[in-house]
Amino acid sequence: MAKASATVELAAAPRPPDRAPAPAKTRLVLVTGMSGAGHSSALKAFEDMGYEAVDNLPLALLQGLTPAGNGAPAGRPMAIGIDVRTRGFGAEAFLRELDRLAQHPELDTQLLFLDCDDVVLFRRYTETRRRHPLTADRPVADSVRHERQLVRPLRERADLVIDTTELTAADLKRALHGHFALERQAAMAVFVTSFAYRNGVPREADLVFDVRFLDNPHYIDALRPLTGRDAAVAEHVRRDPGYKPFFEGLVRLLEPLLPRYVHEGKSYLTIALGCTGGRHRSVFAAESLAAWLNDLGYPVAVAHRDIDRPGTATTDAGRTGGRA
Repeated sequence: MAKASATVELAAAPRPPDRAPAPAKTRLVLVTGMSGAGHSSALKAFEDMGYEAVDNLPLALLQGLTPAGNGAPAGRPMAIGIDVRTRGFGAEAFLRELDRLAQHPELDTQLLFLDCDDVVLFRRYTETRRRHPLTADRPVADSVRHERQLVRPLRERADLVIDTTELTAADLKRALHGHFALERQAAMAVFVTSFAYRNGVPREADLVFDVRFLDNPHYIDALRPLTGRDAAVAEHVRRDPGYKPFFEGLVRLLEPLLPRYVHEGKSYLTIALGCTGGRHRSVFAAESLAAWLNDLGYPVAVAHRDIDRPGTATTDAGRTGGRA
C-alpha cells in the first residue's frame, strides 16, 4: 500500500513548466563574389523568395541594418550584396563583420559566393561594354585577375559557392531556391539534368554519370531529329543491353545515399547525366531517374541543358532565359 501511495503522490506532483521554444533566428545571406557573376540576378531571386534584398551596402552600415545593430526586426530574412563596388570593401574587413554577425544569437548568417570563369567574365564585359568596377586604365582581363586575388579569402570562407559560368538566370534562380527557399521542403529537393559532354560538365552538379557507353540514336536517321523524350528514342535506349544494368546499379547506389545527404542537412542535390550531344541517351536517362526519385517521395525537377543545341559548342546561342 505504501508503494501505491507513493506512486499516487508522484503522479499528482505538479509538472515543471514547459520550456518556451527557442525563438526562430533571422536568416541573413551575404552575397559576394566576382563582378559579373550574377549578383543582380541573385538578389532579384532572393527578393522573389520573400527576402529583403539590399545591394552594394557599405560595410560600415551592415551591422545597423540587421538585428545585430537593432536595425531590421528579428525574423525578417535579408539578402545583402557586398562586393568590390562597396565603399570600404576589403576581404579582412568583410570577414571581421561576418564573424560579428555569426556570433549574434538572433541571426542565421550564411556567406554565398558567386563565381565564374575568367574567360566568360571577359566576354560578358566586352559584349555589354560595361566597365569593370576595378578598371581604371588597365585592361578588363587585368581587373578580373586582380579582383580574384582580392576576393579569394571570401571564396575560401563561403558556406556555398555557385559557379554561374554555364547557368542561365533561370538556372541560378532555381539553384538559389533549392538552397535558400523560406518554405523548407519536408524532404531534400533533387534537380536532375541531362547535358552534352562536348559543352562541358555542369559545374553545379553534385553527382555526374556518363551514359555515352549506350548505343547512340544519333546515328539512326529516323531517330536523329528526335530526343530522349520521344517514345522511339526511349525504346531504342531501353533495348540497349547495357541500359538496364546501368540504371539498376544507379538507383542501388543512390537509394542509401539520399537519406545520408538528408541526415547531413543537405537541402538540395543536383544529379547530372551526360552523353555526347545531350539530346538522346542522357535525356531519357534523366527523365527515368527523375520519375524514380519522384516515386520515392523526393521533390524533384528535371531539365535538359543542351537538348536544343545539337552539334554546337558552348555559346550563348540556344540558351533561354538569359545568362546569370
